[in-house]
Amino acid sequence: MAGTSVLPQTPLLILKEDHKELSSSLKEQEWISVIKKCKSMKELKQVHGHILKLGLFSASSFCASNLLATCALSEWCSMDYACKIFQEMDDPDSFEFNTMIRAQVKDMNPEEAIFLYIDMVEDEVMPDNFTFPALLKACAHLRALPEGMQIHGQILKFGVEVEEDVFVQNSLINMYGKCGEIRRACEVFDKMPHRTVASWSALIAGYANLGMWPDCLRVFNEMNSGGVFRAEESVLVSVLSACTHLGALDSGRSIHGHLVRNMNGLNIIVQTSLIDMYVKCGCLEKGLCLFQSMTKKNRMSYSVVITGLALHGHGHEALRVFGQMLDEGLEPDGVTYVSVLTACSHSGLTKEGIRCFERMLSEHEIKPTVQHYGCMVDLLGNAGFLDEAFELINTIPIEPNDVLWRSLLSACRAHQNVELGEVAAKNLFELKPQNPSDYLMLSNMYAKAQRWQEMAMIRTEMANKGLKQEPGSCTVEVNRKVYKFVSQDMSYPQCEGVYEMLHQMEWQLKFEGYSPDTSQVLMDVDEEEKRQRLGNHSQKLAIAFALIHTSQGSSVRIVRNVRMCSDCHTYTKFISTIYEREIVVRDRNRFHHFKDGSCSCRDYW
Repeated sequence: MAGTSVLPQTPLLILKEDHKELSSSLKEQEWISVIKKCKSMKELKQVHGHILKLGLFSASSFCASNLLATCALSEWCSMDYACKIFQEMDDPDSFEFNTMIRAQVKDMNPEEAIFLYIDMVEDEVMPDNFTFPALLKACAHLRALPEGMQIHGQILKFGVEVEEDVFVQNSLINMYGKCGEIRRACEVFDKMPHRTVASWSALIAGYANLGMWPDCLRVFNEMNSGGVFRAEESVLVSVLSACTHLGALDSGRSIHGHLVRNMNGLNIIVQTSLIDMYVKCGCLEKGLCLFQSMTKKNRMSYSVVITGLALHGHGHEALRVFGQMLDEGLEPDGVTYVSVLTACSHSGLTKEGIRCFERMLSEHEIKPTVQHYGCMVDLLGNAGFLDEAFELINTIPIEPNDVLWRSLLSACRAHQNVELGEVAAKNLFELKPQNPSDYLMLSNMYAKAQRWQEMAMIRTEMANKGLKQEPGSCTVEVNRKVYKFVSQDMSYPQCEGVYEMLHQMEWQLKFEGYSPDTSQVLMDVDEEEKRQRLGNHSQKLAIAFALIHTSQGSSVRIVRNVRMCSDCHTYTKFISTIYEREIVVRDRNRFHHFKDGSCSCRDYW
């Protein structure tokens, strides 16, 4: 066709026979419209070439700016081509620099975004409130706190207009939260004259990043107290994680209700987070119900359910779900096999665990990591095969780490093999000389064997090194508020009335035949003091508090920070019968469901 130009045969223009005549007659604003309608790099390159021929690129920075923005920020963008356009600009202004900074962050090149800002400052181009959100996001990606603080200082220099821009403030909260400086994030948040959902979300995410789960729930409750804000899915996932770690089932249920009321369908990430919350808050049945109702499941969904079944001691069911996952054509990964091996370990399925480990190697060709070997040491050690566990540690093709030796030491403590426990402890002290729990495990083994001199030596070594173990504690949720109890400590405000309740419980227990297992008090003191110390274990304090403040017949849910002792285990079985309550206890390793005088673990933990 005579006179045809390079303009593409697309809906970008109502093409006439003479494209050259048409293109030359287009005004700047019309060219900008053409640029914005480009749907591929091929179209954009053709338009770019035409603009260059007409001299509009150098004559109009506004036209060039739109070309750059479309190329850099579109879904089909090309950063390489965007950089070429940017380099062609003689004097890029703040809009062009902001575009490139945003684009580099979007393209996961946060270092380049910071270098661009340095060029911007050196070229004496004035940044504005559109510059800093993307720049702070780059610092958050890199966990670059010094650079983030420097940028914060420059924001303050630009005055109130930039400093009080809500997008800048939200970005500061996010940056400080991701960099672990939650105090500074709170300072920015507290000074904000106007807050948005994103402001609250950034603060909650900051607390979640540091594992400060009670603060996650506190801020979320403050956010909802006015009934103004509607939380986003991302922040609800963070709050669900807080509920999961705290065992705060009532709060988790409330968030589930919020999701159902306000979201049109839940994506697979939120659904999996809900399942994880329910199973780790002791409500396995609800988690399984949600899992069965999912229209689409992925590998992570299956791994969460297998882990949940493992935590609750349902090893056979976990293996059945694993088989279902394989039948659906989903390929397991290393994470899935950690869950499967843990399920076998918690349920005493030693032969099944060994077969699964062999299948992982031969059929799925997954190279074992230290986590897999740790599961195998647990599996063998829990079943009493201590020599086999020790041999495994000595023959694996990777260097044994503290996790493997700690698993062996824990098994030696459970089966009271002091000699092998000393070997495990020696290796632990060489690898992690500052971990107080390792010293305590060996000390407790000596105490149980009534080797008081060796126990005193270990305790003295701990004191000389300044090692202090966090005391045993329990949390219990009542009326959506989480209460914490520490062993031997009755000074908390919530302990009012607990002492009297403990006396009442002990009186009832005498008639049921309960006798305190004073061998669990690993101190060289008289029997009376041993009984007193047993009576003030954190789990017993938490149970007493829950019995006072919850309705008759309702379940009691407790989260421990350490493994349950055998006396608390026996004590709780009796209490479940006397008060006709189901008591669910989550310790460091697994769940125990106490009901009618028995425990779901079948005394294997």
